[in-house]
Order: sequence, then structure tokens, then C-alpha cells
Amino acid sequence: MIGMMYLVLTALLALNVSKDVLEAFVLIDNGLMKTTLNFVAKNESAYASFDALMEKSAARVGPVRDDAHKVKQMADQLTYDMQELKVAMIKFVDGAQAPALKMDDGKTDNILDWEIGYGPVEIKQTYNINGINIQGKDNLDKPAQMMILEGRGAELRAKIEEFREFLTLVVSKDSVAQYKQVIQAIEESLDTDPHITKTGVEHSWEVNNFEHLPMVAVITNLTKLQGDVRNAEAEAITHLRNKIGATDTKVNKMEAIVQSRSSYILRGSQYEARVLLAAYDSLQKPEILLGPWRKTETGYEMIGEGVPLAYDAQGRAMVIRPGSSVGNFKLEGLLKMETPEGTRHYPFVNEYQVGEPNAVVSPTKMNVLYIGLENPLAISVSGVPADKIQISFSQGALTRQGGEYIAKPTTAGTATVSVSANIDGQNKPMGKFDFRVKRVPDPIAKVANKIGGKMDKATLAAQATVFAVLENFEFDARFTVTEFTVSSINRGILQEAKAKGNRITEQQKTIINGASKGSKVFFEDIKAQGPDGSTRDLPSITFTID
Repeated sequence: MIGMMYLVLTALLALNVSKDVLEAFVLIDNGLMKTTLNFVAKNESAYASFDALMEKSAARVGPVRDDAHKVKQMADQLTYDMQELKVAMIKFVDGAQAPALKMDDGKTDNILDWEIGYGPVEIKQTYNINGINIQGKDNLDKPAQMMILEGRGAELRAKIEEFREFLTLVVSKDSVAQYKQVIQAIEESLDTDPHITKTGVEHSWEVNNFEHLPMVAVITNLTKLQGDVRNAEAEAITHLRNKIGATDTKVNKMEAIVQSRSSYILRGSQYEARVLLAAYDSLQKPEILLGPWRKTETGYEMIGEGVPLAYDAQGRAMVIRPGSSVGNFKLEGLLKMETPEGTRHYPFVNEYQVGEPNAVVSPTKMNVLYIGLENPLAISVSGVPADKIQISFSQGALTRQGGEYIAKPTTAGTATVSVSANIDGQNKPMGKFDFRVKRVPDPIAKVANKIGGKMDKATLAAQATVFAVLENFEFDARFTVTEFTVSSINRGILQEAKAKGNRITEQQKTIINGASKGSKVFFEDIKAQGPDGSTRDLPSITFTID
């Protein structure tokens, strides 16, 4: 809400409105500062958590905490520099009439309490324009002189860019791609790119923020930038905190588990699974026996000797079984673990299926494909990952988008989707699937969401557009009216006017306004273009003036 008020007020300033509008910026500035305070409190809580985690794992947390403290130091300094700019600007504009302003211990009376940590010492940044008798709120010249001509704005932009680059570096230490969303949020908060107007004119960041604005608006802009800095700071330290938390796991239960790539495999392929102990420790290699087991009064024991499971070079116990026949199969056994309380056995049971290879291709919206539309298809092969599936289409184009395929046929009739899969290094056909291909049905023309009937002249004349509507059609297919004619008989004389496009022209509205009660107004020769590029002739619409 504060942001919306700010945009409206900025626009009104160009109209030279009263000082009541300027005073409204004071309220917006206060709101922005309070929002910034929320970021400060949230950030301080995160910084405190780093110190608490240091007691648990100094070696792991220390480097991350050091990065977090660097982020804090730069954010505090940049926010403080912006606060100094506000004070300097008021003194520059008001001169000897400037109010008493301090940046130290906050003893000045005309302030809004606002504390921001800076460096090793807690410094109160006490200036707020609320309640301070500023003489030059509406001064348009001196703020621009200070920020543009004297280069203070360019200096501030350079500091913001330096801070942005530092945060990006801190976040992307591990992987730029993995943390792309965090980096994007930081770049949006600290955006210093030039502004392009609707007329194509390029304005620098400094001009866009500080030129042709009264001092009260420039100060409010600086307050907004302080909030942006704290927001970017919050993104960075939240990322750093999550980075620690991702590996900070508490274990209160031990359990044997089986991890398999899939519980369903194809005949001719092989089943693979990993058996391990939850709270996995790579330094220990507990004995794992495959085979049936039973529960005893003191724990578990194997029925028979069991088959020992070997470990690979990475310390993982792997189960590999060939899928030589179709059916349901069980994998079970005991994991033997030496604990401080003695030897313990942990049971595990897992089931998997071996089935015949088969493919599934289905349209996700209906059982036909339409020319000119993006027809979604769900294509899969049971037990085969998507990157091992090959698809071909007999006509048009078939592309993959996310987890589905998009078919774009070009000719009415039949289209065939052929599916094959790479199984154990061999390309095997999975089947062919035929679909009917149709043209998108014709839409109907509507004016005021009606296809004719009675309508009063004022309502009909107030309409602006003729629409082409597809009713009871599952796809989001759009038609656009390209031309139509409006006609009516007035005093025995036929009057008509043609329009190109879907907008009702002024000449056509004149015909409508000239129609008398009980006479008819015709919308004829209506043509519309569909998603396949074809032009359709639509039925006429007749209205009786009521």
C-alpha cells in the first residue's frame, strides 16, 4: 500500500499540486522506515543464530558466519551513508534555517526512534522528516544539484553496485545455477540499470531517482533504497543460514532402509537398490545379510545363514538383481551394527515389480489434436527415465516443455506418435499411437456478450468491440475479429459502415445512435482469424432497438 501511494504521489508532483501532497511523502517515508526496521530485526535474529551454531560446529559454521558478518558490515555502512546524504541534503537546501540534526547518540528531540547497527559500535541514525520543520520540502533544484551535478548520486550508485556484486559472490560460491533465484532477488532489490521511458528515452539511475523531484521525494527515495539494501541483506543471510541448516541434521532414531532407483523395472533390465542405515556413517561398514529373518525376544535373527552383501568403493552396499522374469519380488534381510550398547540387528524389507515394457501416450486435455494449437501430450514409458525416451511425430512438430510434450499438427486427418526407449544400451520400440487431427471449430460473434435480441440504443452505442467467442471448447484458443459491417435503415435509407479490426468505429456508432426505437441494427460480414491463421466467416448479429 505504501508503495502504491508513493507512485501516485510521484506522478502528482509533476502537476505542481499543493503542499498537502508533499506532506503525504512524510507519511510514506515513515512507513518505509518502519518496514526497514522489520528487515533489521529479522536480520539481527539471523546473525545471532550464527553465533549460537558456532558452539556446535565452529569449523563448519565459522567461514559462513564470517561471510555473514561481512554482509552486515557493508549493509550497515551503505545504509548509514544514505542517512548521511539525507542530513547533508536538508542542510544544503535549508542552510541556516535547517533544523537541528544529529547522527550520533540520538539525543535530538525531533526524531523517530530508529537504531541500526554499524560496525563494532551501535550507532543511532536518528533523522526522520516527520515532525521536523523543513523549509525546502518542495525545492526542485538543490537536490538535483547535489545528487546529479556534484556526483553524489553516481557515488551512491557505485556503492550499491559494489554491495550487489559482493552479495552475488557470497551467494554463488557453491553454484550460480542452484541459487539463481536468490541472486535474482538480490539483483532486483539493488537494480541500478538506466530507466527507459515509454518514448524510448534513456535516463540514468541517478536522474530517475533524484532529478525533477522535490527534496521531500528525494529523501523518501533514499529511504526506499535503505529498505532495498536491508531486503537484499536479508536474502543473502537467509541463504547463508539455510546453507548451514542443510547439513545440520539431528538424529534420534536408527533404522535400516532400502533405496532403489525404481520399484518397477522392465523385463530384460536389472533392479538396483541401496541398503544402508539411517544416520549413515561412511566410516562404518555394518554387516548386511540378505534373506528371511524372524523376530526374537531380544531382537532379530536370520533364518539360515543369509547372504552377505558387499560394499563398493564409496562405502555403499549395493543390491543388483536381474529382471529375468515378470512378477513381484521381495528383498529382505538384517543389518548388523555395533553400538555402545552392544550388537544390534535392524531388519529391512522392500518389494519391487518386474513387468513387460509398455509405453503410454495420452492427450492431457482431450482425445483429438487441433491444428494451430499447442496440444499437450503426456508421454512416458514405465520404468524408463524421460531422458532415455525417443519420440517422433508423423506431421507438424512435437517438442518437450517441462514434464510434457506439445504437439502442433499442420494437416487434418491422422497423426502418429512413435515411441522408443533406450533400455540397457539398446533402443527398443515401445509402440505407435494414432490421433485424429481436426481444425478448431468456428467461433460465434458477440457484442456486449450477446448474439442479438433487444437492446437499448445507449447500451449498444457504448460498446467498443466485437468479439469472436469459442463456446464449450476445452482449449484456450483465441479468435480475433478482423472486419465487420454495421448497417441500419433510417427513414427508409440504408446506412452502413465497415470496420477493419474488432473495434466499433465512430461512424458505426453514429449509425447506431441514429436508429429509432423498434428498428434493427445489423452486424454483418463478420470475419475472424484463428490460431491456425485461417479466416472464418461468422454468422451475423441482429439487434432490435428497445
